[in-house]
Amino acid sequence: MPETPTLVASTPAPTLSPAASPAPPSALRSFWLAFSENKGAVAGLVIVTIVVVLALLADWVAPYSPNEQFRDAVRAAPVWAEGGSTRFLLGTDSLGRDMLSRLIHGARISLFIGMSVMGVSFVIGVLLGLACASLGQAVDVAITRVMDLIMAVPSLVLAILVVAVLGPSLTNTIVAVTIVYLPRYVRLLRASALAELKKDYVTAARVAGVGGWRLMFHTVLPNCLAPLIVQAALGVSDAILEAAALGFLGLGAQPPTAEWGTMLADAREFIRSNPWLVTLPGLAILITVVSINLAGDGLRDALDPKMRKT
Repeated sequence: MPETPTLVASTPAPTLSPAASPAPPSALRSFWLAFSENKGAVAGLVIVTIVVVLALLADWVAPYSPNEQFRDAVRAAPVWAEGGSTRFLLGTDSLGRDMLSRLIHGARISLFIGMSVMGVSFVIGVLLGLACASLGQAVDVAITRVMDLIMAVPSLVLAILVVAVLGPSLTNTIVAVTIVYLPRYVRLLRASALAELKKDYVTAARVAGVGGWRLMFHTVLPNCLAPLIVQAALGVSDAILEAAALGFLGLGAQPPTAEWGTMLADAREFIRSNPWLVTLPGLAILITVVSINLAGDGLRDALDPKMRKT
């Protein structure tokens, strides 16, 4: 008898799933990729980080106390000059104080001034800028005219005037420099807030019943922070320069405080005989300010999509 054919169940062919697309990078990673495209900004960030670490660890990193005097080594030469020794790598000043220790502790003072001025100016500038944009024309005109008056006076002259009225000290230096740079934050936030108030999402928030101050702080302010953050980063270097100028004129931090501008003032009479006494604090100011500006440029490029490389 012929065999009946057996039926074999056919299994369906496996379906090939489409290749999984890679997950998009996080916001922090995207920011770092954009920031790292600027090699100068990365170098500036590295140098600023080193300066900040030295300032924070000054009590442990510095070989001596900044005010300790060595009478047997007054104006000692740095290690690379004739007569220098490894005891004082960068030499000593006119009172026998170790220059390296004073430069490291001076970084703490200068960065403290820069960060304090930036922080106070940022907070007050945000409040006044939002007030200009939200409290009506009368408040806007009053605050704007005061800011214009401050900007009409040269910054150093105004800072000298404020310190002359309040008296020379580290605290009054911070107050004077804050007054000088406050209009930048106020005007920048005012312009950004007025532009944001015209957009559709703000109109939608108003229709939804969002209150005035909540609208400004929770809806408008987050969209105005990018240029303000860049201004704050660059404002630190400006504040350090302004404080150093006041210290050089004798109106900033007072001796024996190890502040870079004050160190320049103490050493100016030895510019010919012992030039390193002036050169070293000047280089510290130059390197720190240039590094902060480079990092600020990279921050601006990373926060502004128009500046990113394709």
